Amino acid sequence: MIHLHPGWVVAVLVVATFPLIYYLLAIFAALVFAREAQAPPLPAFEPPVSILKPVHGVDFASYENYASFCTQDYPEYEILFAVNEERDPAVSVVTRLIANYPLRQITLLVGAEYFGANQKVNNLARLTREAKHEVLALSDGDVRVGPQYLRNVVAPLRDDNVGAVTSFYRGIVQNNLYAELEAVGAASDFFAGVLMAAWTEGVKFTLGAAVATTKTWVQRIGGFESIAAFLADDYEIGYRVAQSGGRVVLSPETVLTMYPAQTPGGFWQHQLRWARTVRLCRPASYAALLFTQGLPWVVAAASLAPSREIAASYLLAYLIMRLAMAWLVGVSVVGDEVLCRRLWLVPLWDAIHFVVWAASFASNHVVWGSVEYVIDRGRMKPAAP
Repeated sequence: MIHLHPGWVVAVLVVATFPLIYYLLAIFAALVFAREAQAPPLPAFEPPVSILKPVHGVDFASYENYASFCTQDYPEYEILFAVNEERDPAVSVVTRLIANYPLRQITLLVGAEYFGANQKVNNLARLTREAKHEVLALSDGDVRVGPQYLRNVVAPLRDDNVGAVTSFYRGIVQNNLYAELEAVGAASDFFAGVLMAAWTEGVKFTLGAAVATTKTWVQRIGGFESIAAFLADDYEIGYRVAQSGGRVVLSPETVLTMYPAQTPGGFWQHQLRWARTVRLCRPASYAALLFTQGLPWVVAAASLAPSREIAASYLLAYLIMRLAMAWLVGVSVVGDEVLCRRLWLVPLWDAIHFVVWAASFASNHVVWGSVEYVIDRGRMKPAAP
């Protein structure tokens, strides 16, 4: 045991209970969301929809992902893809899709006017201008959906006060530890924070995998052109909708997203970019995440505890409550099969996440693709010419 002044020992033992309380509250938030998700379905609302898909490169399941949008149980919609350049590997996948679904309205656009360093948002701006319909469904290239996706995410837009609808995502992973860790982290940790935010303050952000909105609301928030310099475009969409008086709805319709195999360095850079993005968007709440991280606190409490029994009780409480929260949020609510199979990775994720959290304060630089950017008030600028 480590020996410190008794006052410090008591302080650590008390603070170490904070994450355990957070786990209990997150479990309650998940139960509230699950109960609300059982509400009777909304009346049919099926306006024509433009599906907007800015894509870059391909992954291990790109064709299957794209094809899932061609088999929607929905009366009228179009699909618009946008790539940065003609030589992008996604072009051949979209071309194949058009050939295999000749009755579906599919358009491929190449290039977009430059409004900021976030090329995905530049493409969204062009896609929105080209879209035929008022209702827009945005999704990343690595997203796959079920046949009822459009019907379920468009329904809340029947209320003109709803400015955006966003969805959880569950993982499909390649056989790779780092891909599995990323999926486990999202399902067991990040989504718990989303549910807590939804329960305590309402949703004031969107999740980037999939968002439904309208041209009217896009115009109200200044158009996609106004957020093209921002790294966290998904956060900005929801935040600006909320600031403009609109509601952001967290849909029970969950989508699938791909987690490709990663190297240790790639995994680290991706996690660091994600962490710094969140920190720069919500600095106060991000700093407060320290008190939601159970593993470092219970290890400290166990090291300082006056007896082995107390030390063991902290460690056991962490394991039981953390895994219970992970299961209820990630498996019961989100339906993530990776977490269901790899629940034992949760403590390892927690250890890595704490290191990433601490490292995220070192600078405002992130690496995206092969370019290093500096983030200044949410906007991204190349760190060097």
